[in-house]
Amino acid sequence: MTITATAVLAGTASGPVLATAEGLSFWGGVDPATARVIDAHHPLHGESVAGAVLMMPTSRGSCTGSGVLLDLALNRRAPAALVFCEAEDVLTLGALVAARLFDCGLPVVRLPRPLFDRVARAARVDITDAALIADGEVMALAPPASGHLVLTDSDRDVLAGAHGRAAQRAMEILVAMAVSQRARSLCTVTRVHIDGCIYASPANLRFAEEMAAMGARVVVPTTTNAISVDREHWREQGVPEGFGGPASRLADAYVAMGAKPSFTCAPYLLPGPPEAGEDIGWSESNAVIYANSVLGARTVKHPDFLDLCIALTGRAPLSGVYLPENRRPRRVIDVAVPRSVDDAFWPMLGWLVGQAAPDRIPLIRGCEALAASADGLKALCAAFGTTSAAPMLHVAGHTPEAALPAVEGADDLALTLDDFRRLWAQFNAAPGRIDLVAIGSPHASASECRALAGLLAGHCHPGTALIVTLGRATLAEIERDGTLGLLQAAGARIVPDLCWCSISEPVFPATARVVMTNSGKYAHYGPGLSGRRMRFGSLAQCAEAARTGEAPGAPPDWLC
Repeated sequence: MTITATAVLAGTASGPVLATAEGLSFWGGVDPATARVIDAHHPLHGESVAGAVLMMPTSRGSCTGSGVLLDLALNRRAPAALVFCEAEDVLTLGALVAARLFDCGLPVVRLPRPLFDRVARAARVDITDAALIADGEVMALAPPASGHLVLTDSDRDVLAGAHGRAAQRAMEILVAMAVSQRARSLCTVTRVHIDGCIYASPANLRFAEEMAAMGARVVVPTTTNAISVDREHWREQGVPEGFGGPASRLADAYVAMGAKPSFTCAPYLLPGPPEAGEDIGWSESNAVIYANSVLGARTVKHPDFLDLCIALTGRAPLSGVYLPENRRPRRVIDVAVPRSVDDAFWPMLGWLVGQAAPDRIPLIRGCEALAASADGLKALCAAFGTTSAAPMLHVAGHTPEAALPAVEGADDLALTLDDFRRLWAQFNAAPGRIDLVAIGSPHASASECRALAGLLAGHCHPGTALIVTLGRATLAEIERDGTLGLLQAAGARIVPDLCWCSISEPVFPATARVVMTNSGKYAHYGPGLSGRRMRFGSLAQCAEAARTGEAPGAPPDWLC
């Protein structure tokens, strides 16, 4: 029997099957230098993806995964092929750019779930232009149907090169992704946030400079994500020229193309954030989830590189959560919530909900009586994005679209306090002596900085470093109101432009062995990215660790 599957990107490949039931973020999850899985929480931890037919339902986590895959492809360390059973954009876009710009792509295949499960049990897979073969079973490969995509006259002009080579190449990539996503048209966006300015690998720089050399210029207001260095001070910080130079050049390339040097992973903290119902083109997973969930704006979780394509054209595939019907919850999660919680509750909730809904939009119930600050919701969205591929969530009583009816057939799950206790133990397995306290993943807000300044009571322990990362706009705000001076007087180090997911030595203290953070996102990614052990707690517990050099010995009262 011949069964048809979809060749999202055509090509030939052969390799052993490396299969997982859990999505993987390539950024923070795969080392581009070795191709090994470094996500300490993932079942494939320690395995190499190089040369394997990598199978997972979909990817998850950071939009920067497309850049990591491109780097792996350019250096011949990529998987032989990618096989999914659900929609996937981030790694697909990386493979598409590798093929279209650098002639080193790899096949991407989508299988129906029952076939995916059978192929995942095979030892080896061969892919040709026409078929996928696993243990003698032949599945005919067909390209995605393209006849449904309707372009405007303006779109076709860009595609024909009327607005220059860079815009033409951007539209070619947009059209290919729109076909993959089964979009019927493109939509117009009002603003873009670029995530590809992070120096995840040399591939990010190569892509940006190739586009800039073609004359690329953004056509809508465009902000930039956190980069990989403090752009003004990296040399005096001792960052090696071999890293700081390319990272700074990458930022320069995007600014030269017309992007604003905002350099923050929390663009929703900038003046004039998007409004409810506004179509935007954002990348950076936490920002996408916050924009959709908390602000009620509309954006797909666009991969790195596609964000620039959208900025150069002002157009994005009309698919996913741009469409109102796709914003409805597909899983209802009831949470057993104690009467009072501290701010550690929200990132823990996000991480657990993402794990419970790794591939679909959830509705969270049970938190209606709790106060939820913008900072709490920020932490929730960021942690959710580490364990789920979904671009948004709903929280009953707190987010603007939580009243949307669940789709027909939506299922129900429950989270108990025991789930929170297990996660607390998982996040706090390291020794209690703290060498470094990490605040600002995503970038700290002005209100977080003010609260931290009050909690420090004027001093830090001499053997414990405290580093806060934030955006330039927030830095200017806390300088004006005196908070910056209070933090610095207490011994805190304030670092703009870069975020914890891209900090490396020497900005990251070389002698630090145990790190404490209030971020569920960094508690997840930190072990793989830094090679250090992690502790987690509330902002008050992090301040206590900074003052005393020791992590609190017991969980918070609400977990006891």
